[in-house]
Amino acid sequence: MPKLSTKGKVMPSSPIRKLVPFAENAKTKGTTVYHLNIGQPDIETPEVVLKELKNIDRKVIEYSHSAGFISYRKGLADYYNNIGVSLNPDKEIMVTTGGSEALIFAFQCCFEPGDEIIIPEPFYANYNGFATSCGIKVVSVTAKIENGFALPPIAELEAKITSKTKGILICNPGNPTGYLYKKSEMNALKEIVKKHDLFLFADEVYREFCYDGSEHHSAMKLSEIENNVVLIDSVSKRYSMCGARVGALISKNHDFMEMALKFGQARLSPPTLGQIAGEAALRTPSSYFSEVIDEYVERRDIVVDGLNKIEGVICPKPQGAFYAIAQLPIKDADHFCQWILESFDYNGTTVMMAPASGFYANSKIKNQVRIAYVLKKDLLEKAVLCIEKALEVYQKSF
Repeated sequence: MPKLSTKGKVMPSSPIRKLVPFAENAKTKGTTVYHLNIGQPDIETPEVVLKELKNIDRKVIEYSHSAGFISYRKGLADYYNNIGVSLNPDKEIMVTTGGSEALIFAFQCCFEPGDEIIIPEPFYANYNGFATSCGIKVVSVTAKIENGFALPPIAELEAKITSKTKGILICNPGNPTGYLYKKSEMNALKEIVKKHDLFLFADEVYREFCYDGSEHHSAMKLSEIENNVVLIDSVSKRYSMCGARVGALISKNHDFMEMALKFGQARLSPPTLGQIAGEAALRTPSSYFSEVIDEYVERRDIVVDGLNKIEGVICPKPQGAFYAIAQLPIKDADHFCQWILESFDYNGTTVMMAPASGFYANSKIKNQVRIAYVLKKDLLEKAVLCIEKALEVYQKSF
């Protein structure tokens, strides 16, 4: 058999999905599994999208332009204009196969193998995989749970910069923490990007989900570094359309966008049906988001308040997205997350969580879990109770 690549061997496994076999085995035994491990919203996709897909009247599902249908790009330009970001749909917006492809294209355009990217941790685990596939070294700076996962002191971040550093990547609001960056933090990032002439990659796919009157501060609004900012966006979470696989790569840097288009041409085009759905989603009424945000706030409060009532648990209240990181009174969350699926049930139920160790690059933190509050409120209440009962049993044995 021919030898497989070293790159493939070092590709990290997903911490979000690695416990799937244990969950499936629990289900075969008749146990109900509450899935808090993955950000798959149960909120219904907007009716305008489903109606558009049902009424497609095309004889051929053809390729689009490699940058996406111009009608969709113009619609996206209108969307961004409504949030205060003026974009040229011909030169500054490229439709991609999900936000994942957008970030991969960005990495391919901006990094040479061996270059470094700084990412505040904990961070979305697939960033590791994207970086590995492009030969990029991830350099992390740790955001601390006692500070609510705020941006680490800028001096700590700057100390990580070397001659190999090409960029900084943030997720705002954050996955897995739900942290929403303050304006002062965005300005601090702007200054360091300007000082060292770095790229600032901003993953803003959870932009709509900001709570308690908090404001989202987009990297695209940072002055003086317009050519340094690369925006990653997606329809997946905003419209509960994860399976559509449509995202966007956005920048005012025209040289960058022209280079990215070459990668887009190599994969021909983004998905036609996904773009049809994405363009329809732009007609979603504002009432949809008001209702969704109210629902997520209630879910967040059930989970976070419930967890913080458990002795020894620390769970900062997120201001965005639909995730929370909880620190548990245990030593090994990886073991606990497997054990709760393999060896525990409470009244015929158990819980699937994502060990947070997979969201850190170099940290030794092992007692945290990420929870996605993407289930109905009554199920979240039952899941929190199940976690409480599981911890009582687990702490007596381990």
